[in-house]
Amino acid sequence: MTATIDHLPSPAPGPSAGEPLLDIRGLCVDYLGPGGPETDVRACADIDFTLGRGEIFGIAGESGSGKSTLITALARLQRPPAATTAGRMVLHGADGSTVDLLSLSEWELRRLRWNDIAVVLQSAMDALNPVMRLHAQFADVLREHRKGIGRDELDTRITELLGMVGITPDRARAYPHELSGGMRQRASIALALACEPSLVIMDEPTTAVDVVMQRQIMGQILRLRDRIGFAVVLVTHDLSLLLEVADRIAIMYAGRIVETGKATSLYLSPEHPYTQGLRDSFPPLHAPLQVLHGIPGTPPDLGRLPVGCAFAPRCAHAFDRCRTERPLPVLRGSRVTACHLPEAEDTTQPGQEQPSPGQAAEENKR
Repeated sequence: MTATIDHLPSPAPGPSAGEPLLDIRGLCVDYLGPGGPETDVRACADIDFTLGRGEIFGIAGESGSGKSTLITALARLQRPPAATTAGRMVLHGADGSTVDLLSLSEWELRRLRWNDIAVVLQSAMDALNPVMRLHAQFADVLREHRKGIGRDELDTRITELLGMVGITPDRARAYPHELSGGMRQRASIALALACEPSLVIMDEPTTAVDVVMQRQIMGQILRLRDRIGFAVVLVTHDLSLLLEVADRIAIMYAGRIVETGKATSLYLSPEHPYTQGLRDSFPPLHAPLQVLHGIPGTPPDLGRLPVGCAFAPRCAHAFDRCRTERPLPVLRGSRVTACHLPEAEDTTQPGQEQPSPGQAAEENKR
């Protein structure tokens, strides 16, 4: 998938894409330390975004940026020492009702899972029971969440679900280890869709398969989204993949969202130097031969973040303000960016032109 960054099809928005489905405000997730609050590590800080119905919302960033921590918080699947310490996660029902997911008990969450919220994990073997046939696993979910379902209806539904992801009915009697990696991943997607939820959370669903299977799986996700109308929160380190399939993308760095915008605009004109670095790390399929340059350095230790902007030590365009003052998210049109650079460019006087992030990187290489 990374080789197709220059081809940007525009995914059709899902049904009722303008209506809010999930509203996240001020979400903070900490890893609680043994010595009290002073030893806690904040892995996600002040996360804000709104997900529309039928929308594919991508979250990208390097390993250690807080993506998986955010996903487990959204799904309420986190385990100690991780804990959500602040914020709200409001789920909007189709009937106009709202509920804060952070206020729900485990019993109440059990009623929502599969019916309203489903999860596709990075490894299908983490989701599928290795000692149960596929049919039995699908049957467990359907009997739990579709009370009174009959045997014939159950078999028909399982066949339909597997068929949606290209798995023939005879494979329903197979164990997970008897399936290929791509087939296991498709089966886990079908299992997540068993009760037609309105939100599907996907944590790097194509990482464990080859690029050909990646395209097949993502194509099926897009087709199923158009058919069923669910929204997707898709987490990956592969920005080029999100540029192809997502409606909007959030870029995470050091536990914070540093830029959010429409996929095409982030590709054509990234405002944050980190976003540009991620974009430029992937080669285009049809372009002149060029030397690629990665982002120098490594992500910071979340327990010892630098003063000011966390990306400043790796940024080719950092200036004094970046090292002393943490940038706050600012809305400019449809883009939200936490960076001092756009503001500095807006206030630059004639004759004092600020170079773009790409120009600054070229100057540093010289």
